[in-house]
Amino acid sequence: MHQVFRFAIPGAPLPSVHEWEASFPLVLEHEGADVTLSDAVGWLQRHARDLSAAASRCGAVAIRGLPLVTADDFDAAVRAFGWPNFPYAESLSNAVRTSLTPRVFTANEAPSEATIGLHHEMAQTPVHPSRLFFFCEKAADEGGATSLCRSDHLHDRLLEAEPAFVADCAAYGLRYSLVMPPEDDPASPVGRSWRGTFGCDDRAAVEARMSALGYEWEWLGDESLRTTTPVLPAVKDLGDGRRSLFNQLIAARSWKDARNAPRTAVRFGNGRALPDEAWAAVGELAADGIHDLEWQRGDLALVDNFVTLHGRRRFEGTRRVLASLVPADADA
Repeated sequence: MHQVFRFAIPGAPLPSVHEWEASFPLVLEHEGADVTLSDAVGWLQRHARDLSAAASRCGAVAIRGLPLVTADDFDAAVRAFGWPNFPYAESLSNAVRTSLTPRVFTANEAPSEATIGLHHEMAQTPVHPSRLFFFCEKAADEGGATSLCRSDHLHDRLLEAEPAFVADCAAYGLRYSLVMPPEDDPASPVGRSWRGTFGCDDRAAVEARMSALGYEWEWLGDESLRTTTPVLPAVKDLGDGRRSLFNQLIAARSWKDARNAPRTAVRFGNGRALPDEAWAAVGELAADGIHDLEWQRGDLALVDNFVTLHGRRRFEGTRRVLASLVPADADA
C-alpha cells in the first residue's frame, strides 16, 4: 500500500516502524519552509540509518521536496549516507550509461519507446549493488515511471503457484549468456560493449578478468564476445525470515537485439532450459504487485536491491533520471 508521510526540516522525526512498515514504497514529502542544499544534506545524514532500515523493510523510500536540482546535488545527497562508492565504470552492468560525477551516472539509456522489464540491478553478474539511489533531474512529458515490485512478496506468491520451479531456482541457480558488441549499442537494453563492461581494449586482460570471475566465453567473428556467467543464485535469503527472487528472469524476456534472444540468455545452473509456463508466471505475478513511482523533478529514491525489483515504463519527451550504486559489502 502506497502511503505519503509529510515532514519538515530540520526537526520532525521520521515515522515509527509501525506507521511505515506496510507502505510500499514509503514516500516522505517535505512541506515546510524552503531549505538549502546544506540543510537537506544534514537531514539525510541524521536520518541515514533510519532511511536505510525503511528501504530494507518497505523495499523503497522516495523523498520529495528536497532542493536537489543537478547531478552534483544528487552526488551530495548520496554522500550524506556515508556508504562507499560503486562507480558505473567498475560495474558489469550491460546497460549503456554516461558517468556524470564519480558517484552519479544516467539510468539505462535505452530508447524511450522501450519498456525495461523488472529486475534486480546486476543480478546477472557476480558483482552487484546492495542499494540503488535514483534522482529525477527532469520528468518525462508523459510516462517514464520507475516500476517497483517487492521481490520477497513475489517469491511467496510464486512458491504457491509454481513450487517446483522455485525449488529448482533455489537448488540450481541460473546462468546468463549474452553477446556483447565491440562498441556500445544504445538501441539495446543490453547494449554495453565488452570494452566498456570489462574496462579495457586488450583481449588478454578481458579474458583474465572473466577467468577470475568464473565466466566462460567465445570471441565471435565480428569482434563481439559471447559470455556465460558462473552459476549465480536465483533466490536470496534476506536474513529475517524473508526470501526474494534475486535474479533477472523477468527482464531477460526482453533481452532482444541483433545479437541476443531470451531463450538463449538464461538457463538453470545445471544446464536445463527453463519451463516456459513457469517462467512466464514470474512476470505475470510480478505485474500484479507493481507500484509505479511517477517522478517529479527533484525526487530522490533509495531502493533496496535485494528486496525490490525495478523497471522503466516507456515515455514521451525528455526524461532524465540519474542513478548511484552502493556496493554489496557496504555494511561489512
